[in-house]
Formats: sequence, structure tokens, C-alpha cells
Amino acid sequence: MNFAQIDKKQSGFTLLEMLVSVLVFVLISGTMFQLLTMTQKKSQTDSQVRDTFQEARLGLDQIVRDINDAGYPPANHFSVLPVVTSFAQSPVAWSPTYPLTPCAIGSTCTTPTGYDIIFEEDYDGSGTVKWVRYQLQGTTLWRGVTNKVVGVDPATATSAAGVMYPYVQNVMNNASAAQIAQIQATYPNMFPGANPVPIFNYTLDNAVVGSGCTGAVSSPCNVRDVQVTLIVQTPQRDMQNNVLRLVELNGRGHRLNPTK
Repeated sequence: MNFAQIDKKQSGFTLLEMLVSVLVFVLISGTMFQLLTMTQKKSQTDSQVRDTFQEARLGLDQIVRDINDAGYPPANHFSVLPVVTSFAQSPVAWSPTYPLTPCAIGSTCTTPTGYDIIFEEDYDGSGTVKWVRYQLQGTTLWRGVTNKVVGVDPATATSAAGVMYPYVQNVMNNASAAQIAQIQATYPNMFPGANPVPIFNYTLDNAVVGSGCTGAVSSPCNVRDVQVTLIVQTPQRDMQNNVLRLVELNGRGHRLNPTK
């Protein structure tokens, strides 16, 4: 009798094959999750830098517009001089002793300084001149607008309750020596000489007879151009490497009104 030979074939995977498959799956999944995490961190960091840049750019643009309008309208804009609140006595309002005795920028002035400035202008054509102030307090650049008041110090008027409000956050221009050292580890060309960087630098008119400015050449009433530098840090460190992220923006405003 002949018996048919039956071939027995095994089905499924061996234990070794299963272990290898699981290991490959775990490796691929781990790599995918790692790439996803890195992508999310990069996206968050880029978003912070972009938002910081946008905030700083908007702030810088407004400062430049105020510089361009500073000193408008001047006294010689009128055939008959109106009340003093209707024209600008100076492009930059100084403190103390305004408007009696101009002071030298960077010495006897409380304002203007490298971190505090008050513009005098009628930027909206309302017929009333306003004091527009920018002041760095800690790492926050504040802005305030109030109507010019005869006989009142502009620094006092703009310091009144409810006038100033936070304008640009995380401004690092006046950083400490320790902060500058940390920043320069990532941005070696920032903060030349490891010194704080003034937000406002001034270009002044030469002393000219009939200019309307009775002070020295370095008096605020002689301000012609203002160079603006904003160094702004993101709220959080880089999500990937934990380093500080900053943006530096530069602008220049030019007083357009004629010599008073």
C-alpha cells in the first residue's frame, strides 16, 4: 500500500522574527517622534523670533514717524504767532528748566538721554501740540502722549498717572554686564565693547544765527536727526539649544520742519 506523503508547512513568524520586527518598529517610531519634537521646537522658536521682530519693527516705525514730525509746526510757520500750545518751541522737549534754559544732551539733561526722549509736535493736525515720550524702564520701553501745557515741565506732564504705557517688551539695550556677556556668547558683534547700546543717538544742527536755539550746539533744540537702535530679546530661550535669541533693528528719523 502506498501512502501519500503529506508536506507539513509552518505558518506565521518565528519568535526571533517578531522580536526583530518590534525592534525595527520602535526605532522608526522613536526617530519619527524625535523629528516631530525637533520640528515643533524649531517652529515655536521661529514663531517667537518672528513675533518679537514684528513688535520691535512696529515700535521702531512709530518712533521714526514721531521723529520726522518733531518740532512741527515751528514758530515761523505762522505770520501771527498763536498761543504757545499751537506751535512747537523745540523738536525735543528737555527737562529740567524747559523752556527757559536749554541743556546739553548727555550731561545736564534729565531728558533727552540715550534711553529717554520727549518729542514736541502736532502730528495729527489738531492744532494742539503734544509731548510724545519714549522711556526705557528696566527692559520695557514705555510710550506716552499728552497735550503740551504752558509752564509745566514735559517730564512731569508725561509722568502723570495714566499717560505712559508699556510699548515694547524685553528691550535689552541697557543690559547689565552679566547679561551682555551671555548675549555675546551667541551674538559676538552685538554690544560693541561690551557696553550698553543707547536707543537714541543724536545728530545736531550747527549753531546758526537766527536758528531760534539760544543754547549750545548740543542743546536739544538743535536736534536734527535721531538714530534709533532697538535690541529686543524673545520671551523664552531657543527651544532646541537653550541659547538666547535676540533681534536688533535700526532706524533713523529726520526732523523735516524748517529751521525756526
